[in-house]
Amino acid sequence: MTHVLRAASQSDLSAIYEMAKSTGGGFTNLPADRAKLANKLEIAAASFARMSDALADTLADDRYMFVLENTETGKVRGTCQIFSCIGADRPHYSYRIDAFTHYSSEFGRAMRCEMLTMVTDHNGSSEVGGLFLHPTERSAGAGSLLARSRYLFMAMHRPRFADRTLAELRGVIDDFGISPFWDGVTGRFFGMSFREADEFKALHGAQFIADLMPKHPIYTAMMPESAIAVMGVAHPSGRAAQRMLEKEGFAYRNYIDVFDGGPTMICATDDIATIRYARQDALISIADNDGPQSLVARGRLAGFRAAYGKVTMTEGGIILDPAAAKAIRATAGERLTHIPH
Repeated sequence: MTHVLRAASQSDLSAIYEMAKSTGGGFTNLPADRAKLANKLEIAAASFARMSDALADTLADDRYMFVLENTETGKVRGTCQIFSCIGADRPHYSYRIDAFTHYSSEFGRAMRCEMLTMVTDHNGSSEVGGLFLHPTERSAGAGSLLARSRYLFMAMHRPRFADRTLAELRGVIDDFGISPFWDGVTGRFFGMSFREADEFKALHGAQFIADLMPKHPIYTAMMPESAIAVMGVAHPSGRAAQRMLEKEGFAYRNYIDVFDGGPTMICATDDIATIRYARQDALISIADNDGPQSLVARGRLAGFRAAYGKVTMTEGGIILDPAAAKAIRATAGERLTHIPH
């Protein structure tokens, strides 16, 4: 494996900025704004550094940022983030799709209706997001490494994360940056394009949604078909990510993004497969072996590193192949967290 996931730093700003510019919009957690990204890296550094505090291993408003580095070229080719407690500083808004049935005895007919209700049900949850992988690296398990390593970090720092974790997937947006859901629903109350609103949210947060959106539920029967059709539907580029989330135990539970209608995937943190089945063992030897390909990690906070490598279970611990040991800077005798690929 030629990739390693590690904590991001200010030295990665240019690489992250170039990736952000290529997302095509809709990535609120990865804005194509150099100053905003620099600020996110500063916040991440403070979150990684929160270890001298007496309450270091408690839930707080931490925001961690990671990068995927190609160990052969030294180039950063992916990034992802974890938010330990969303809604801590400002409400986190979603639309919940509620369904109910009316019945008329005179008419002899039951009518099933759906409506969108703006809620803050996920305040206090952890969130995984901001995942982007460079197109040239979308092979050989790089995407899986980028996504799953976050869960190992959470497992290794479990008190810092909530009991529920969510992931918001980008909704349907065409090649021109047009969002059917925005144009048919939310955008009608703002007088700006989806791209303009997306950029504003990335820079200033989502409070303006609560300020300007109607406080009453919106009946889907009054929405255009184009908007209804994309509710809870992930952007084509995010379908693989949705499948990986489902494999981890996340499920769509009728919550959607208020901007583009993309699905919110939810899972109890301890039920995330990588967290549930990860184990810790002592590294007793660094040597070539025929063990199964595994995701393996070491290090606390900013020292966290993860990669794929061959792991053989043996009496007293594990054997790890030299390339993986070098990538995560492991030394014999320390304890590693690992799970089969």
